[in-house]
This record gives sequence, structure tokens and C-alpha cells, in this order.
Amino acid sequence: MWGIPATGAITMWVPVMVFAFLFGLSMDYEVFILARMRESYDSTGSTAIAVTDGIGRTGRLVSSAALILALSFVAMSTAPQTDLKILATGLGAGILVDATLIRCLLVPALVSLFGRYNWWLPMWAAKLLRVAPSPLSAPARETAIVQPQPQLVR
Repeated sequence: MWGIPATGAITMWVPVMVFAFLFGLSMDYEVFILARMRESYDSTGSTAIAVTDGIGRTGRLVSSAALILALSFVAMSTAPQTDLKILATGLGAGILVDATLIRCLLVPALVSLFGRYNWWLPMWAAKLLRVAPSPLSAPARETAIVQPQPQLVR
């Protein structure tokens, strides 16, 4: 690939660096997206609206950043050093997979699937983080369409 003769080996530090960089980058963007979803859930009480608002408010920004990073790693993969070519190709491919499959498909699908269980926080963790607890015993506010209650006429 890229005009490099195959040696059958990868330098031992390359997979470690690719994993560390991709893990840090993906967690950064996932926290950014999920924080927007949580803000929307706190204001509306609906996970469906939270997913729509969270992806709608951050999707273009995060996808643009991923595209810029992937293109910069494609440019870096044209360097003459073999290790740098392998590192840049791995990072570019990993960023594209993270941006398309993980952030755009898997995260919104799982958040929608888990519903209000996404936002559950036990009492001990809430005390540790100094935030309000979010027990599951609270009434579910997941209904996006509220059916009107019939009025009894006397």
C-alpha cells in the first residue's frame, strides 16, 4: 500500500499510538454529543427529542472536525517514512469509521434504545459528583405525543 514493499511486520508502537489517539478523540467527541443530549433531556424529559437535538446541534461540527482530521492524516500518509504512513493510514481510517458508524449510527440508536436508562445515576455517584441524582423511580416522561384526557360532562 502506498508504494511500500510488504515486510510482514508492524512496528510495535504503532497500534498502541493508534488506539490511544482514536480512543481519546472519540471519547472527546462522544462526551460533547452526549452532553448536548443530556441538556435537551433535562429540559424536555424525552429521549427521542434529546437524540434529535443533540445530533442536530453537534452533528455538523463533529463530522466536519472528523473530515478535516481524516484528510490531514491522508496527507500525512504521503510522508516517506514507513511507520508514519502506517500510523497516518490507521488514524485516518479509524476516524472515518468513528465518525460514520459510531457517532452517526450506533450512539443515537443505543441512546434511543435505552431511553431513560441512559440518564440514570445512583445516589452514591451523584453525591460524589455533586449533582442531583436521577432515580428511575421518577415518573416516565418519554411520551412525545400526549393524548388528551376526556372531560366528563355533568
